[in-house]
Amino acid sequence: MEAWRQRPLDRVYPVVFIDALMMKIRQGQVANRPVYVVVGISLDGERDVLGMWAGAGGEGAKQWAGYLTELRNRGVEDVFMVCSDGLKGMTDAIEQVWPLAVHQQCVVHLVRARLRYTNRKDWQKITPALREIYTAATVAAVAAAEARFEAFAAEFGDRYPAVIRLWRTSWPQFVPFLDYDHEVRKVLYTTNIIESLNARFRQATRRRGHFPTEQAAIRFCTSSSSRNAGAVGASPAGSTVGARPSTP
Repeated sequence: MEAWRQRPLDRVYPVVFIDALMMKIRQGQVANRPVYVVVGISLDGERDVLGMWAGAGGEGAKQWAGYLTELRNRGVEDVFMVCSDGLKGMTDAIEQVWPLAVHQQCVVHLVRARLRYTNRKDWQKITPALREIYTAATVAAVAAAEARFEAFAAEFGDRYPAVIRLWRTSWPQFVPFLDYDHEVRKVLYTTNIIESLNARFRQATRRRGHFPTEQAAIRFCTSSSSRNAGAVGASPAGSTVGARPSTP
């Protein structure tokens, strides 16, 4: 396992997805600890689990910066886009390691998080309105999304000012994927690629309860991804059709 964790990586990855899942690991006593997972899409469109680490406490951007630095030290000199959830401080953590990388916030996470601030009875109105924002299909997609967002803000701003404020705050990390065509957008707008992998880990760990050490937890995750999708050192996450980003 250590050889896999230290293996050299490609110099460039067009897209990297990052996410963490909580696992029960014994460290004196059993506690929930974040397991950080990074999946990269290579220039050939192959998905590969680049690294896994067991952290301490809750998920944090500072810890992510350390793990992303480890990937850079293993050969990843450049990443075009990093896709993540809305964890506070992630943009700074990413730019600290890859200054030219674009941070794309998962749109699915963004929509779900904002719905928490609204009344459920309004979801049937709010959800289609939000969908119009993130599915803007014109050549000037960003401008179209901005216009649709302003219409959304005019309709719901008085009732849900916190939702509007949070959308405006997240806007710079929301819009990057709109520069690409529809096929590439489907890859970029959500972290489902890595979440589906994490879902397999969660399903497999339910039967075990907890792990005696963090090494046991990481070993289990790497072997689980290997059993589900081929050799860990090759491409445990499989291939992504249409994953090569076109030039905006």
